[in-house]
Amino acid sequence: MKVAIIGLGHMGMGMARNLVKAGHAVTAFDLAKPAMDAAAQAGMATAASGPQAAADVDVVITVLPAGKHVLAAYRGEHGDDGLLGAARKGTLFMDCSTIGVDETREAAGLAREAGQRAIDAPISGGMVGADDGTLTFMVGGDAADFDFVKPLTAAMGRHAVYCGDHGAGLIAKICNNMLLCINQIGAAEAFNLGARLGMDPKKLFEIFSTSTSQSWSVTTNSPVPGTVADAPSSHDFAPGAVPHTLAKDLGLAAKAMETAGYHCQLGSQARELYGQMTASKFAEQDFSGIINYLAWANDQGTTTG
Repeated sequence: MKVAIIGLGHMGMGMARNLVKAGHAVTAFDLAKPAMDAAAQAGMATAASGPQAAADVDVVITVLPAGKHVLAAYRGEHGDDGLLGAARKGTLFMDCSTIGVDETREAAGLAREAGQRAIDAPISGGMVGADDGTLTFMVGGDAADFDFVKPLTAAMGRHAVYCGDHGAGLIAKICNNMLLCINQIGAAEAFNLGARLGMDPKKLFEIFSTSTSQSWSVTTNSPVPGTVADAPSSHDFAPGAVPHTLAKDLGLAAKAMETAGYHCQLGSQARELYGQMTASKFAEQDFSGIINYLAWANDQGTTTG
C-alpha cells in the first residue's frame, strides 16, 4: 500500500519504519531535517512538504502534537492548499494524534467536504510500542475504512479495536491515558512509600509485577531504575513522553468530563500532579519520573493533589 506519514516524532518514526519493514511504500514529511534524514536512511521517500507527500497515496497518516496542528495541516494556510486538497479524491486520512473529540469530528467533517475519507486512530504503547510494532489502535469512523487499514495497523501494532463512529477512537484514548496516568502515579506512590519504610524497591518490583497490583506502569514503564531494561527509568528517565504531554492529555480528559457532566476525581488529581511536575525541575524527565517529583515534593513539604 502507498502511505504518506506526516510527523516523525517519538511515535511517528517507529511507526513509519515498521510500515517499510512490512513492504509498504512510505513517503514521509516532518519539519525537522534530522527526522527527514533518518527517514531516508530507513528506506522512505521524503517529500518537500506535507501536501507533496499526500499527493499520490492510498492513506495519509498524521501523528501531530495537537488538534490545531491536525486541522491546520488538513486545511492548509489558505483553506485549500493543505493535505486534503493535495490528495486524490477518496484518499483515506488516518489521524493517529491525541486530540479532542470535537477536533477529530471537525477533521472528519473537513475530509468529507473535500471528497476524502477519514478515521481517528489514536495509539497506545509508547515509544517502545511504536519501535517494536506492538501498538494498540483505537479506531473511530466507518467500519469499512477500519477494515481497509488493517494491513497497516497489523504492521505497526499488535491490536486494533474498532470503537464506533468518528470520535469514538479519541474517547477510548482519552479514557485510556487518564487511567495510565492514575496507574503511573499509584505505582510511584507505592514504590516511594515502600522505600521510605526500608524496603528494597527491586523486591517491591518483583512483588508488584507478579501480584494484584500488576500494570503496564510497573511491568513495562517501571519507575525504578534497573528493573526493566528498556524503561526510561533505566536510562536516566530519558523521555518517551514528557509530563507536559500527559498534562495535555489530561486536559482533554477534563474537557471530556465537562461534556459528559461527570467528574473524575483521580483523573483531576492526576492532571494537577502532572501540571506541577511540568513546572518543576523534573519537567524534562519521562512521565514515569513522577516518582522523583513526588519524593521531592514530599521532602519540600509541597502539597500535591
